[in-house]
Amino acid sequence: MLSRFLNSGRRSFESLSEKEVLALAISSEEDDARIYSAFAEGLKEQYPGSAAVFEGMAREENQHRRRLIDQFTAQFGDEIPLIRREHVRGFYQRKPYWLVRPLKLERVRAMAEGMEDQAYRFYIEAAKRTKTASMRKLLGDLANAEKGHENLARKLSEKHAPADVQEEEEAQERRQFILTVVQPGLAGLMDGSVSTLAPIFAAAFATGDTWQTFLVGLSASVGAGISMGFTEAAHDDGVLSGRGSPLIRGLASGIMTAIGGLGHALPYLIPDFWLATSIAAAVVFIELWAIAWIQNKFMDTPFLRATFQVVLGGALVFAAGILIGNA
Repeated sequence: MLSRFLNSGRRSFESLSEKEVLALAISSEEDDARIYSAFAEGLKEQYPGSAAVFEGMAREENQHRRRLIDQFTAQFGDEIPLIRREHVRGFYQRKPYWLVRPLKLERVRAMAEGMEDQAYRFYIEAAKRTKTASMRKLLGDLANAEKGHENLARKLSEKHAPADVQEEEEAQERRQFILTVVQPGLAGLMDGSVSTLAPIFAAAFATGDTWQTFLVGLSASVGAGISMGFTEAAHDDGVLSGRGSPLIRGLASGIMTAIGGLGHALPYLIPDFWLATSIAAAVVFIELWAIAWIQNKFMDTPFLRATFQVVLGGALVFAAGILIGNA
């Protein structure tokens, strides 16, 4: 941990020779080309237009690499020293988002823009430190090329991913987000908010003890969250249904189930019974409104119909809890 803060074993950029700077540029272009290719591979199934854009970016990076290697062999010979960005103190790092599946289109585009800007800054600083005219010219040209990558990306987008294709890809990404996160999360929130109403309020009115009611609500919420999470993750691997990662779906469902129940269980940490019950009832109203809003926003359910369905179901369960608790 201490070595991480002290950057032990790393060279400063200022200490690198022209030979090492050129070798660093070569390895960086190789890495960036592979990253763009990984982006293209990760996007091609769902977003073929954007995948073609990143394939073009990878080809451009490989052209840069070849120009750098030609300069290196002409100036220093055939043996290129092994130096990478992680060997240099303060050098920009690449977070391995290309290993994540599924890739988020907007995040990939944002990361690519950051990569281009960082490469531009590197070439500008490297050009300032070289005294060889041909090398300075090459580094300056590459800096301009990296700065112009935004134009290249735009041209490639116009060719491979015009506006209508990008809109379709963004719509597909939204559909995937709804299938993988919103639907399981909404099911969990509905289950946690509604199904725990009866046991929590039954315990409240049966015992009149806020602490005992909280324990009932806590156990019901956590148990329901675990059950819903495992059920969602285990019943569908997402391969045939296209609903995405079972782990993400399970977490979304389980966490939202627990939150839905804990929302109206936590007020019973307040010792005063009627105050705690009043706050819990207000929280129930907020939870039911949130469910109706999510249905309206993401599932295109008319708000009044969603409100009626949720409030009716919640009211029936709420009434059942109070009646059972007073029996």
